[in-house]
Amino acid sequence: MPLRTVRAFSLLPLAFFLFPCAFSLFLACRDGGAPKARFISIATGGTGGVYYPYGGGLAKLLNESIPGIRATAEVTAASVDNLKLIRDNKADIAFTLADTLADAIAARGPFAGGPPVPAASLAVLYANYTQIVSLRASGLSSLGDLRGKVVSTGSPGSGTEIIAFRLLKAAGLDPDRDVQRQGLGVSESADALKDGKIAAFFWSGGLPSAAMQDLSHSPGIGITLLPSAGLLPSLQRDYGDLYFRLEIPATAYPGVGSAVPVVGVANILVVNRAMPDDLAYDITRVLFEKQSALAAIHPEARKLSLTSAVKGSPSEFHPGALRYYRERGAVQ
Repeated sequence: MPLRTVRAFSLLPLAFFLFPCAFSLFLACRDGGAPKARFISIATGGTGGVYYPYGGGLAKLLNESIPGIRATAEVTAASVDNLKLIRDNKADIAFTLADTLADAIAARGPFAGGPPVPAASLAVLYANYTQIVSLRASGLSSLGDLRGKVVSTGSPGSGTEIIAFRLLKAAGLDPDRDVQRQGLGVSESADALKDGKIAAFFWSGGLPSAAMQDLSHSPGIGITLLPSAGLLPSLQRDYGDLYFRLEIPATAYPGVGSAVPVVGVANILVVNRAMPDDLAYDITRVLFEKQSALAAIHPEARKLSLTSAVKGSPSEFHPGALRYYRERGAVQ
């Protein structure tokens, strides 16, 4: 065999080694040597509520503030759905109500039969107001008046559905027998109320909620909000201090007229406990450092504070979040 042929064959192993390295170097140079992006899914809620715009704003700020992060906000059925996505590693961050979170980490209620959801809190964000909505022309004034009526109790898999069932039972009504139940999201509920297809609907959300604003500004529509705070002792007896008293101010929506005492429950931003500490720290940091930008997207973000963020969560806080709070003196 000629010498040059032997030399050519002897270089083949080196070529097989060098080619992938050179190709990788080419890709790195082409992409500016940037690190591989980490994709993050944020489970929010329906487009007519607060979770979706809040989550969309958070996704934008994470993308701008943390190198290598590519976050997106996903439309979901909200709290129950979100925590199941966290459990199944199909979402990285989730918005949830505190009462639903308590069920999830204890594997009870809608989570019964499965393992406890490995959720860890980043921050308690703001409080939800239980908004039980009807038309003024209906004459309804209390939960007891819903007996025999067609009522939407919220999307299946939502925190609204959980609190609606609990309030109906506290008022002495069986959700399956004493009302004609519909499972509609807030936007669909508002449309159904306008069209006369339902007599009332439940909505657990912040103020203002987009679907409620649209409904209350509809020509010829006058809404009324039913009080629920009178049922608070029954809820607290059964579920503890997850529920508390709030008042929907008269200025919340056109035509409300006077403040309405209702049941409140906290909203919490959670992640899977397996999230790396540094990432959980950075997400928590962005929440506070970019709070004014979040508040420009939705006013409920103004309610975030170092004092309130660490109070009222039924789940433990993620170690990364705790590191941020310790640095800021919010916890010991």
